[in-house]
Amino acid sequence: MAVQEPIGDLARKWLQQDHDQVTRKEIQDFLASNDEVELEKRLRKRIAFGTAGLRSSMKAGFAHMNALTVLQTSQGLATYVLDQHIPSSLAVGERLSIVVGYDARHNSEKFARLAAGAFVAQGLTVLWFGQLVHTPMVPFAVNRYKAAAGVMITASHNPKADNGYKVYWSNGCQIIPPHDKGIATAIDQVEVISNWDETTVDSSPLVQRIFPDATDAYYSCLRRLVPPPHKAQTASFTYTPMHGVGLPFMKQAADMLGFRGDCMHVVLDQAQPDPEFPTVPFPNPEEKGALNLAFAEADKHGCTIVLANDPDADRFAVAEKLENGKWHQFTGNQMGVLLASYIFETYPHDRSKLAMLASTVSSRMLASMAETEGFHFKETLTGFKWLGNEAKSLQALGYDAVYAYEEAIGYMFAGVVWDKDGIAAAAVFLTAWQRWQTQGLTPWQKLQQLYKTYGYFEDANTYLISPSPDVTEQVFTSIRAGSLPTTIGKRRILRWRDLTVGYDTADTDGKPDLPVDSTAQMITCELGDVVFTARGSGTEPKIKLYIEATASSSAEAKQRADEVLQDLLREWFRPEYGLRLAGT
Repeated sequence: MAVQEPIGDLARKWLQQDHDQVTRKEIQDFLASNDEVELEKRLRKRIAFGTAGLRSSMKAGFAHMNALTVLQTSQGLATYVLDQHIPSSLAVGERLSIVVGYDARHNSEKFARLAAGAFVAQGLTVLWFGQLVHTPMVPFAVNRYKAAAGVMITASHNPKADNGYKVYWSNGCQIIPPHDKGIATAIDQVEVISNWDETTVDSSPLVQRIFPDATDAYYSCLRRLVPPPHKAQTASFTYTPMHGVGLPFMKQAADMLGFRGDCMHVVLDQAQPDPEFPTVPFPNPEEKGALNLAFAEADKHGCTIVLANDPDADRFAVAEKLENGKWHQFTGNQMGVLLASYIFETYPHDRSKLAMLASTVSSRMLASMAETEGFHFKETLTGFKWLGNEAKSLQALGYDAVYAYEEAIGYMFAGVVWDKDGIAAAAVFLTAWQRWQTQGLTPWQKLQQLYKTYGYFEDANTYLISPSPDVTEQVFTSIRAGSLPTTIGKRRILRWRDLTVGYDTADTDGKPDLPVDSTAQMITCELGDVVFTARGSGTEPKIKLYIEATASSSAEAKQRADEVLQDLLREWFRPEYGLRLAGT
């Protein structure tokens, strides 16, 4: 067993490398007060680089997001990118390029500038937006300019103390294995930072500013996805960017679709970028109460539709005021099938070549639609890194993989970008909404129509806050201990798929139909009328539960899903583990 390096030595190693005075002082103060507990938390384990890149709170130390870890990551990424490309494949004088974007969070521009400087120091061209963008602009620009990679500085809808470093590969999709491990290895080998200058992007000839051209091209793609109408719209809706970057992008998309003047009512208290997120504890449209201000604004103007983006505008949420006067916020699954129905109904080509995708934790309703209507459906692992890459693979096989979605309010339209895009989703929804209005339907009524056609699907999705990663691992180890469970409550387990250990009872050889990852906890069980997945979150201290039931009515499906949730809380996720159910 290797002897651990003394924590004092790790602290001195940090101080030798870190040039940021704020984070240097944090470590110096802990060293001076001999606070070994805090130093261990900050320095012992490096922030993990995975398929989501980096995401953590902003503090000093190798375990967090800060200038030093951003620079180490950037130098490692640059080295890996250069190693993956054969110099002879480049034309004379041609350089590899990396797209760099950032949102409005604390330190986002600073981290982006440092990353860009690190890429320039390695001889790479930086394609630089130079102003706030929504996350999908980075993968869009990777494709448009045939860049080798892209980096977006964002923590999406995480709390204000967090930030992140999201990496896209040359195909415009989020990285998947083996790139994540290759980049992580290259990061570990970085010993000396070559460039700490935040102003490199302002003067280097290797930096190209792309915002005007890239955004013009983006909206050209949006116009192809949802052609503008011949006349101005008269319906109105309320919109909130949740203190993020979405407003200017949403304004232009709405204007393009004929929603001008008073058609779009913006929640003013949440309209401008604000890294403090002062009106919401969690800047996520899915969180309880996050849309309350939007509902109030909508009521003031007599709007029955509310649209929302998360702070980096890659996610999209919708709510409708029903005839009973209550607001219904569509779940990610409900909006997912609503948008899918519009794509299918307006698809102009051979529908047998049409392909749509959803992740394994999303509703089975899209699969039911595909079986009934004859288009191709593909299930993937959780996350748009898998949805985007798998859609590309289907495209190579001759399918037209136009759409993918995930229950966490993420929707991908391949004609624009190979990742989730909250602005493109809003544009498609607004167009579909106008179509449904001509049919005498509201979005809610259209959803009921779909249920009658394809069956009622209801979920009981939630999450448990875990005291620590060790507890999460202990819980899943306990579930697998001894003989595997054969029942959940009164229901028999008809299929057991464990993507952590690599076991699936659906196949005679026991091999799962999806990739296995021993570092990520994930178990799926099929119980006949109910399917559920339990998994550990890769970015938050949570155990996420995705439970969906189908039945001949909405109420019956919801009851079945709720029953299984209670069975799981009683049998698998017991109180003695110290887990806390969301909202309690």
